[in-house]
Amino acid sequence: MTSRERTLTALDLGQPDRVPLDLWATGEVWAKLTAHFGCDPAGVRERLHIDGFAGVAPAYVGPPVEPGSNFWGMRYKPVEYATGTYQEQCYFPLAAAQTVADLAHYRWPSPDWFDYSQVRQQCEQRRERPIEAGYSAPFFFFNQLRGLEQSLLDLALNQELSHAILARLTDFFYGFAERLFEAGGGLIDVTQLTDDFGGQTNLLLSPASFDEYLAPHYCRLAGLMRDHGVRIFHHDDGAMWELLPRLIDLGIQVLNPVQYRCGPVDLTWLKETYGHRIAFHGGVDNQEVLPFGTVDEVIAETRQCLQTLGRGGGYVLAPCHNLQPITPVENILAMYRTAWEEGVY
Repeated sequence: MTSRERTLTALDLGQPDRVPLDLWATGEVWAKLTAHFGCDPAGVRERLHIDGFAGVAPAYVGPPVEPGSNFWGMRYKPVEYATGTYQEQCYFPLAAAQTVADLAHYRWPSPDWFDYSQVRQQCEQRRERPIEAGYSAPFFFFNQLRGLEQSLLDLALNQELSHAILARLTDFFYGFAERLFEAGGGLIDVTQLTDDFGGQTNLLLSPASFDEYLAPHYCRLAGLMRDHGVRIFHHDDGAMWELLPRLIDLGIQVLNPVQYRCGPVDLTWLKETYGHRIAFHGGVDNQEVLPFGTVDEVIAETRQCLQTLGRGGGYVLAPCHNLQPITPVENILAMYRTAWEEGVY
């Protein structure tokens, strides 16, 4: 099978010739891998037998964006940690809003700020891998507009404002995705309908709050995606397991990053319970084993994911989030070597 055939078969719950592989990593890790192999990122993917996805996107043609900011008006600054440097948000555009009337003073982004004319051409040029395009994340962007703590308080204390912001966000994501899919002409395979609902041990919001604030917007967005025949990839960090049945009913088809140590949750149970309805992407532990484990522990972890999540198909092996700069190169190599050698069906 080609990388495209292999990955799409897995996403559609089928059993390909082997478990497809993907690689998520920080910039520092990519630099370490390119230095190790003495090649560019494309060469790294080839050496590690990465299948992965090909991303396409419209060109931004909207109002000028200030350095360190984005078109939402969110601002970022680099913060150095022992584990690496990250761009941390330092300005939340709607942090001071108190009422729905205050939202009129904010310049809401528009789908018209993008040029979609080259999307189909991009798709046609990158058909060697599944085409991924579009990113809808109403709860995550609500957090970024208000600040995480304030946005969580809003769900309990400022319901009218919460509903108004989430509705405006969904209007943007819907309009952007609709134009994107139409421009892709049926060639877009995968899109993200994604949010971070989980913390390290439990949910960030209650299931009741999800039902009230997010479920209607997920239903609307997922309907659009299904109408265009685009698979729905859902990235959701942490212990989000209590919401998983709801998310599946609403239409998600692929779950990433499967941080099973958050909660925790048993991989065999996860596969047996939901593996006939959704595919899994990720799974290899990135909190303990990959950064701090021995090579033998990484091999055992990779085998566990192959034998549980990978059983019968419906699985793309990858780290359960971006590989971090403190991860030893030998552990990364051990993961992909084991997956390549032992991931044949």
